[in-house]
Amino acid sequence: MQRPHVQEAEAVTAPKQRGGASATFAELLKRVKAEGLLDLDPRYYIGRLALNTTLILLGFAAFFALGDSWWQLTVALWMGLCGGQSAFMWHDAGHKAMFRSKKAASAIGYIHANLVNGVSFGWWVNHHNRHHSNPNHLDMDPDIGRRTAIFDIKQYPTRHGTQKFVVRYQSVLFFVLLVLESFKMLKTAVLSIAQGKTKRPVLETFLLVARAAIYLTLVFTVLSPVLAVAFVLVQQAVLGLYFGMIFAPNHKGMAIRDGEEETLDWLERQVLTSRNIRPSLLVDFLYGGLNYQVEHHLFPAMPQKNLARARELTREYCAERGVPYHEVGFWASYREVASFLHEVSAPVRRGDVEEQIRRNAGQAA
Repeated sequence: MQRPHVQEAEAVTAPKQRGGASATFAELLKRVKAEGLLDLDPRYYIGRLALNTTLILLGFAAFFALGDSWWQLTVALWMGLCGGQSAFMWHDAGHKAMFRSKKAASAIGYIHANLVNGVSFGWWVNHHNRHHSNPNHLDMDPDIGRRTAIFDIKQYPTRHGTQKFVVRYQSVLFFVLLVLESFKMLKTAVLSIAQGKTKRPVLETFLLVARAAIYLTLVFTVLSPVLAVAFVLVQQAVLGLYFGMIFAPNHKGMAIRDGEEETLDWLERQVLTSRNIRPSLLVDFLYGGLNYQVEHHLFPAMPQKNLARARELTREYCAERGVPYHEVGFWASYREVASFLHEVSAPVRRGDVEEQIRRNAGQAA
C-alpha cells in the first residue's frame, strides 16, 4: 500500500482535492485558540513528571529488592518502557509545550534525554525541528535521511553492502532493527557532541558520562557479569523498540515529497503526511499523545492533554474543506507501514530497480 507522491495526493482520499481548495491554517488556528488549547498548563506536566519519576523509582526499588536474579530481566523491560515514557517529557519540553521558562524546559530536556536515555537533547531539538518543517520530504526531512530503509526507490542506489539486504526485506527488518535504535541514538549523541553540533557540549558530555557511570556501576555491582550484560541488552532493546514503535506509524506510508523546494502550505504539509492512531486511554498513554500526530504537527507547542479536543476540531475542519485526514486503528497503522515498505522495495526483489527509477522520473516530468 504505497502512498503516492504529493503530486498525486488527491488520489489518497479525496479525488480532485489535494488539500482543500479553500482550506487555510489561519482559520483552523483561530478555532483552536478560541478554546484556549494552546495555553500552557504547568500543573498537568508537573503531574506527568511526578508519575514518570514514580515509575522509575519503582523500577529501582524492584532492582535492589531482587538482587542477582534472572527475574531482573522483567525489571530491564520495565525500565525500557520507563525510558520511553520519559522521552515524552523531553519531547514536549523541546517543543515548549510544558513551561514558559526556557531554563525550566531545557532542564527537563537535558535530564530526560541525556541523563535518563543517553540521547543528545541539543542534537534532537535541531533534528526534530527540521523534521517538523518538512515532514516526509526526501531531501529536507532528516528522519528519512538517517534510515537504512528507503521510502522511494530512487534512494536505493545510495545503499551499499548489508544495507541492500536490509532494503530487500525492509518490511520486516525495519521493525526487527528497531531494537538497535537506543544504541544508535547514543552513538549519534557522542558523534554530535564530538563534532561540535550541540550548543552545550560540556553539559551534555557530563550528563552522558554520569549516566554511563551510574548505570554500569549499579548493574555490574548488583548483578553477576553475564546477567548484567543481559540486563543492559534487554533494557536497551526494549527502549529502542519502544522508541521505534512510537515514531514508525506517524508518517511512514503517507504522502512523500521531493525536490529542492517545499510545494505545500503548512496545513497540507502536516495533514497529508501524518497518520493518527485512533485514541483510547491505553493508546494515549503508550504514545504520550503522539498518536494525535496530525494535531501535534499542526500545533507542535500544544500541551499533550489538549490534543484530543484539537483532533475533534481538526477533523471537523478537514471534513468541511475536503482535506484528506487519515486515522486508523493500532494494528492497522503498522500493517500500512509494512505494506508501504514492502511495495517500495519490490523493484529490488524483482531486479528492475533502474527501470523503475526511469519510469518514476518520466511520470514526475
